Amino acid sequence: MREEHEEEREVLQSIYEGDSNFSMINETTFQYKYGDEGEIRSFLVEISWGADYPDVAPSINLDLFYNKHIVSPVKEKILSGLKEQAEINLGMSMTFTLFEWLKEAKEELMEEQPLEAPVSRIVEINADVSQMTLNEDQGEGKKDKKEQLTKAQKRRMWDRQNAAGERARGYNWVDIIKHLSQTGGSKNDG
Repeated sequence: MREEHEEEREVLQSIYEGDSNFSMINETTFQYKYGDEGEIRSFLVEISWGADYPDVAPSINLDLFYNKHIVSPVKEKILSGLKEQAEINLGMSMTFTLFEWLKEAKEELMEEQPLEAPVSRIVEINADVSQMTLNEDQGEGKKDKKEQLTKAQKRRMWDRQNAAGERARGYNWVDIIKHLSQTGGSKNDG
């Protein structure tokens, strides 16, 4: 761990202390959330330092589950802007600078992001749900439930079979003997 990394990490922790949008994932990875939770224009940026940081630009990641609603052109615009800023600041600590630059440029970068989820997608989802409800009401959507066995029941079944899944020879002989004794027959009657 380079001394520059330790210093910058301490500075970031002191600056963003109490800021719920900032999180330190590990000693070299930091995230900052822009916008309010649940907003269509909110997103999360992750910055990871490599061994040669700050002489080499940090790794910038927007491919996070939180960002699934952000359209690709907007993600590319944000990434290119952050990479450009990283190139300008090579050789000095830049994580704070990148986070703050993005705060200022957020509105401009998010112009292409729709203000709400596409209506066609909402209609598709509602149609699927209503179709499923209709099918269930008509009995078409119901599937026969498989019998659920406990672990002990499964173990007993497995113990009764050989490796090929066949039962051992003579597994039902007791039943045959019971049957013969009830009918009064014997082996020598034949």
